[in-house]
Amino acid sequence: MSEKIATREAYGKALVELGASNDKIVVLDADLAGATMTKFFKAAYPDRFFDCGIAECNMMDVAAGLSTMGLIPFCSTFAMFGAGRAYEQIRNSIAYPRFNVKICCSHAGVSVGEDGGSHQSIEDIGLMRMIPGMTVIVPADGNEARKATFALAQMEGPAYLRTARLASPVFEQDYPFEIGKANVLREGKDAAVFACGLMVSETLEAAELLAAEGIHISVINVHTIKPIDAACVTKYAQKCGNVVTVEEHSVIGGLGDAVADVLMGKVNCKFRKIGINDCFGQSGKAKDVLREYGLTADQIAAKKASPGKRRGMPFSVKQMHQSRTA
Repeated sequence: MSEKIATREAYGKALVELGASNDKIVVLDADLAGATMTKFFKAAYPDRFFDCGIAECNMMDVAAGLSTMGLIPFCSTFAMFGAGRAYEQIRNSIAYPRFNVKICCSHAGVSVGEDGGSHQSIEDIGLMRMIPGMTVIVPADGNEARKATFALAQMEGPAYLRTARLASPVFEQDYPFEIGKANVLREGKDAAVFACGLMVSETLEAAELLAAEGIHISVINVHTIKPIDAACVTKYAQKCGNVVTVEEHSVIGGLGDAVADVLMGKVNCKFRKIGINDCFGQSGKAKDVLREYGLTADQIAAKKASPGKRRGMPFSVKQMHQSRTA
């Protein structure tokens, strides 16, 4: 995993490819084309690009209308302004009538960095996940972001795609992508770790650190939060008996809760969530902010700090292994 590319950039370039093969693809942005990377589509197909200005709510309603004309609108803005500010329009104008609109939001999570807590959306997965009929996808790398963009164009109905500002490693192995099907990236017996987005590469690195200590974990990339791959979640929870979820999102409403919903009352296992623990983000260098919230590889692998200092959940994979074998 030497090459790095931001998933927002891969998304923007994928739109250009889509535009060449499908003239029904149209792209809308809210005065952020240079940041969301829809600038590539704008340059290639200016007649199919609509800059709606700083008016995200209006943009969603415009996209809803375009979809009724047989077009496939891709709406782009920051996650805070898309999933947050325009929530009511997404719910009532797009999801309620099940219009074929794709909401693709970048700059999600605390890795937005210097923009600070006001711009670091840590609630967007939960907000979108609770809307009936909404598909929610969080790609782990550039290749997956490209494949997810193509998959969204082919599926019918509303969908939410979450991309990141920070460049992240591109996996050397070319994994398949299918909406609703998780990818098992590493096999291990001591714990099943389910991750999404930027946290997949961090979890893979954590797995290497743990393997050096004789702890072997399964790493599962849950790129589709909804509909979640319940069969995969159940299988690996039963296999390992220890379940950990890792996400750059609040531990409330996101991947952790989606996995818990599958397992509750069905599988007897230990369960821990690692993520943003009911607090807002803050400004700083992206890597520093990720470390502040316990979302780096060594922190995922290592024991957590004493109570009161934890940003994530109480126990790490290592502690769970130790408690299991003690």
